[in-house]
Amino acid sequence: MSRYGVEERAGPHSPEYRLFFKDAAGRYISPFHDIPIYADAGKNVFNMVVEVPRWTNAKMEISTKEPLNPIKQDVKKGKLRFVANVFPHKGYIWNYGAIPQTWEDPGHKDENTGCCGDNDPIDVCEIGSKVCSRGEVIQVKVLGTLALIDEGETDWKVIAINVEDPEAASYNDIEDVRRMKPGYLEATVDWFRRYKVPDGKPENQFAFNGEFKGKDFALDVIKGTHEHWKALITKKTDGGEINCTNLTVSDSPFCCSQDCAKATVEAAPPCKAASPIPPEVDKWFYYQKN
Repeated sequence: MSRYGVEERAGPHSPEYRLFFKDAAGRYISPFHDIPIYADAGKNVFNMVVEVPRWTNAKMEISTKEPLNPIKQDVKKGKLRFVANVFPHKGYIWNYGAIPQTWEDPGHKDENTGCCGDNDPIDVCEIGSKVCSRGEVIQVKVLGTLALIDEGETDWKVIAINVEDPEAASYNDIEDVRRMKPGYLEATVDWFRRYKVPDGKPENQFAFNGEFKGKDFALDVIKGTHEHWKALITKKTDGGEINCTNLTVSDSPFCCSQDCAKATVEAAPPCKAASPIPPEVDKWFYYQKN
């Protein structure tokens, strides 16, 4: 039995769509603040909240500025955001999501990249064979990380594998990915470099010349973002517009009751059928690489 459940409100692919989270007892929680960072701290196994299943295009994300931080679809310039298919990629090329109880602090300049954080939980690209579901909470082994510089902000991309993947035992560091999935890391850099070009933006840049850092480096980065989250949730850092409403963090001034959480969910529109995905989302985008 899953330790977490979800409840949809409104219809997918609509601006009102929200995916709220529940614990095993059916109580509403925040996926950002209430799901623990670790599934097994002793083995460095982390929880991962899946926002975007592999091969899909809808830019779904934890809504950091809303109470209970449901997953919603990003909106840019009044339009729902779908990532373009930059040839030869189709949608996201991994299960994409975030590690809970982490925060890339926009007030903290990263010593490795020289840029401040992007104000979100740390991102994860999960490379296992299973296509996960939106809102699924899986347990992952961290293998390495890529330092994307996204419009001047540090945006770490953690590479990980689901511990339930049949091949998980064979993956222990980033070089195992290079050896056993040849081309996947190179495709990952290519994807992040070019995914905003169809929107008229320049190619993204990377720290370390786009080279991946290994497991130990990645673990240190994640632990740093967990410390920043702790400061955020206990109000030792000003989070600005970040919504820190939670139900389980005992030393947080933002702790709320289950009745309050229930009222938040019930204020959202009822669940309904998904809106159709616009046909242009399936188009290939071709351009000459720089």
